[in-house]
Parts: sequence; C-alpha cells; structure tokens
Amino acid sequence: IRREFFMNTNWERNSSVHLQIVLQKAVKIINSKIGKDFKEKGITTSQFSVLDVLYTKGEMRICELIEKVLSTSGNITVVIKNMENRGWLYKTVSPEDKRAFLVGLTEEGKKLFENLLPQHKSEIENVYSILTSEEKEKLIEILKKFKNLE
Repeated sequence: IRREFFMNTNWERNSSVHLQIVLQKAVKIINSKIGKDFKEKGITTSQFSVLDVLYTKGEMRICELIEKVLSTSGNITVVIKNMENRGWLYKTVSPEDKRAFLVGLTEEGKKLFENLLPQHKSEIENVYSILTSEEKEKLIEILKKFKNLE
C-alpha cells in the first residue's frame, strides 16, 4: 500500500481508522484522570468495578459478575480472591446450583465503596466538565449506537 494513500489528510480525518485512534487516545486520557484516588487507597480499577456492581446489584453468581464488569474469568477470579482476602467480599456456594458460587459485599466492602464513591464521582464530573450538557447528550446518543453490534 502506498504511503501517499495514508498521508491523504481528507481520507485520514474522515476515516473510521482515524476515529478509532482519536477514541482510544481520549479513553486513555480519561482513564488516566479517573481513579487516581484508588491507587492511594490500594484498590485497582477492576476491584472498584466489582464493588460498584455488587453494591448496586447485590449478591450474584460469578458468571453474572463477569458479564457486568466486562472482565475475563481468569482476571475476575484473581480480583475476587484478592478482595475476599482483604475482607471486602464473601463467596459462598449457590443454594440453587452447588457447582456455582455467589459473591456479595461484606460490610467492610460496602463502607469502602461508599468512601470511594464521592471522590470518584467528582473526578468523573471534572473530566467531563469540558463538555456542555448538549454535547454529553449527543455523545451518549452516538455511543449507544454501538450496542447494536453485540
């Protein structure tokens, strides 16, 4: 493929490839600004996601948790084990299916989430403050279109 093809500014600026690059850079920058407080408190982003899901949705099977936090089963197993060791969640055998495990937050896990949430919300508000309400609405509308790809 010729270098000139990729150097064409009109093609680059209007291409899906360019859009993907811009989107990835934006996500990287956003992620670097959100969750700084987690590191100081000794928690990972994956652990916060688990806290968030279990706090809002309640006790659930591990397979359901994997779907909700968009993680792999290998990664979530390590996350759950570490969180269980720190006393943030419990794991128990499902009464309906003895082969499945349920996980839920302990009181310590609930308190940790409640402690982290205000700062996390503040970081998110700060990052997205560069957008107007109308821009946020439009961006949400646009991004929701990708749900159809599932």
